[in-house]
Amino acid sequence: MPPLTEPALPTRRRRRAFDVSTATIALVAFSAAGYVYMRDGWDHFRSILFSDATLLLDMLPKVLGGCLIGAFVTLLLPREQVARWVGHESGFTGLLIATGFGIVLPGGPVTAFPVAGAFLVIGADAGAVVAFITSWTLIGHARTLIWELPFMGPDFVIWRVVAALPLPIIAGLLARAALRTGLARAP
Repeated sequence: MPPLTEPALPTRRRRRAFDVSTATIALVAFSAAGYVYMRDGWDHFRSILFSDATLLLDMLPKVLGGCLIGAFVTLLLPREQVARWVGHESGFTGLLIATGFGIVLPGGPVTAFPVAGAFLVIGADAGAVVAFITSWTLIGHARTLIWELPFMGPDFVIWRVVAALPLPIIAGLLARAALRTGLARAP
């Protein structure tokens, strides 16, 4: 029996927990909080703070569930197959596969973005991930069937989907071109 070895993980760029973008967001948030406190007083400040804390506690389990889904995707999907289907050498077919997967993926952004991050980790290229997210956003079946079809009717939905079909492919090609020309950094 061959020895069990773990597959090598791709090297990731080390990120600091607190950087310029985090400091900027913190500065804006604390400035806005101070402004609300000075303008409206403690009672209004406290009601906004408790409302935001309730929203955080409501969203936290969903975000943790989405991150678990992303982690399971990295463990369950074979890296070689993902790299072959939607990796750097997959070409136009990889963009089509990623677009199709984005169309059929159920769930909201808490599901889609961790799955997209997992795809990057296990070998998908950035163009395929951009095509995946774009197709999920524009043509996702859940929103189309649940919201658009009942309210807007089949004629609207068909024309909107037909008009949106080339956009994920175009976005994926643009992402690949941006990486090749150096306009974007590889993830």
